[in-house]
Amino acid sequence: MHDKISESSMRLREMIEKAIEDHKITREEYDKILNIATEDGYIDRHEQALLRELQRMIEEREIRFVI
Repeated sequence: MHDKISESSMRLREMIEKAIEDHKITREEYDKILNIATEDGYIDRHEQALLRELQRMIEEREIRFVI
């Protein structure tokens, strides 16, 4: 059985893909990503995977915070 991907997961993916393409993220964009992930009070498995990947890329400096 496949889980339906939520609308917030799709918005989350769009924002994270932009950060991956740019190799940078602002604090505002990061906060917005967290808000999207938590807006419905539940972080589903798709959102968890996206957030894990974003965090890994930030830790490995593939994506950098910018002002």
